[in-house]
Amino acid sequence: MPALSRSDDYAERSDREDAELALSVLDNIPCALAVFDRGGRLTMTNHAFDRSFPHNCERIRLEASALLASGESRSFEADDGRTFVLERKSLPDGWLVIAQDTSERMAEIAKAAKVARTDPITGLGNGLAMREALTAELSSSAVASGEQNFGTAAVIAIDLERFKAINESLGQSFGDALLSLLAQRLQSALGEDDLAARLGGDEFVVLQRKVAQPASAHRLAKRLVDLLGRSYLINGHLIDIDVSIGIALLPADGSSADDVLKNAHLALRRSRTTGSRSYCFFEPEMDRQMKARRELETDLRRALGLRQFSLVYQPQRDLASGRTSGFEALLRWNHPTRGPVSPSEFIPIAEELRLIVPIGEWVLRTACHEAAGWQEPLTVAVNVSAIQIGMPNFADTLKQALHSSGLPASRLELEITESALIADHPAALETLHLARKMGVRVSMDDFGTGYSSLSYLRSFPFDKIKIDQSFVRADPHDSNCTAIVSAIAALGRSLGMMTLAEGVESQEQWRRIMASGCTAAQGFLVSYPLPPESIGDFLAEEAKRNCTMRADRPEGSAG
Repeated sequence: MPALSRSDDYAERSDREDAELALSVLDNIPCALAVFDRGGRLTMTNHAFDRSFPHNCERIRLEASALLASGESRSFEADDGRTFVLERKSLPDGWLVIAQDTSERMAEIAKAAKVARTDPITGLGNGLAMREALTAELSSSAVASGEQNFGTAAVIAIDLERFKAINESLGQSFGDALLSLLAQRLQSALGEDDLAARLGGDEFVVLQRKVAQPASAHRLAKRLVDLLGRSYLINGHLIDIDVSIGIALLPADGSSADDVLKNAHLALRRSRTTGSRSYCFFEPEMDRQMKARRELETDLRRALGLRQFSLVYQPQRDLASGRTSGFEALLRWNHPTRGPVSPSEFIPIAEELRLIVPIGEWVLRTACHEAAGWQEPLTVAVNVSAIQIGMPNFADTLKQALHSSGLPASRLELEITESALIADHPAALETLHLARKMGVRVSMDDFGTGYSSLSYLRSFPFDKIKIDQSFVRADPHDSNCTAIVSAIAALGRSLGMMTLAEGVESQEQWRRIMASGCTAAQGFLVSYPLPPESIGDFLAEEAKRNCTMRADRPEGSAG
């Protein structure tokens, strides 16, 4: 064999150094690399490959051989459980396999996915988790085929009573602790196939699966009402809450997750109207009622601009003189197609949508303007909602209404319920004091129906107490109601406040409130509400009647 020349020797060392450099580079690449020749024999690996696959070379060769087209990739799980993505690259004399460890990335993705589907306060699922589970349940063959009349799944919507008040009075951390404890109780009541989620606030939802319906939902709902409604001991406070529950069945009550949740909440809304600690199943009529309500909401938003509102005035009679002492302004809505809409139907909607603020301002301005045109200087009473009196500019609105109408402040009376005071006690009382400084009169409406009426009489010097009609219309043989009316009248006299009995409709009721010592009365027996144009004739007729009564009295008779 001829000896190598210096140039050949140099070239051989150069090739060897290049190979060593290439191997060094390959060994420092973090992903695992392996080179196979055209026959599929392993010819080179780097350190990352040797560490990752000490016993998996043949499996990798087979997997890589299956990657027929260069650039394709597939998942591969090593013996230690780690997941890799294998990718094959063509070489002039074979092919290269690149194996990238995706375990950490997949773990991070899984963690992020879990966080995105978990409520941070309770550890339960959240709305996303519930919707995904519902979608899967609806598409499953068991539910889709309806193995039973109502399927094998139910959605149970749960709402807590008084949670907002507890959260605001004791603090958010206290409220979070309550939610966490409730979630633990909720989870303990569920089966292993069930899913519980918190959608937000005090709203929870349960997906009950793989059990016969509706019997199973009945049993679970009854258990939850009892279990979740038991007292909670938190930081030395014993807290009592009640729950309302609405139930929708799959697939009968909806073909999508949103439909089923909506219908469960419609049932929940019905449950609230029947009282706390109750549950209710969805019925198709609820959906029709909700659609009708939405139509009413749309019309209500436009009603003020279309001038569909008007005021009527119900007289209030002074019992001592027998004369009208004032009127209460009552809002009416004449719908263009439905006709008159009951205030009990649209006022709650207006309050929920906060439309009560512009509507209430219109009522205040209109009542002041129309009362300013009366021939006699009688008072006009205007109802004020909790939302209105909580507005920071309410006092300014009051001033503007009086100024623009020219009505003396002493002729305006604001009627406020106990619920309005409870909603924002300090702010409401501050606003009422500002009204009193202007000279406006203030009365407490529906007195006796709340729990704290007496405490509010101590907090604010009301001009008048309006006794709720439930006491006035009670059975005449109900001695308790008669005693309550007499007690309220006596309380009013001792505090220097007028007492007006609401809802007087019969002579028997009239005699009883006269005997009780009330100072005024209001109701259909006195008069039905009057349109503004009829007030003049009503007062003239009353004056004529009173003159006739005085003329008919014998001389010297007692007044």
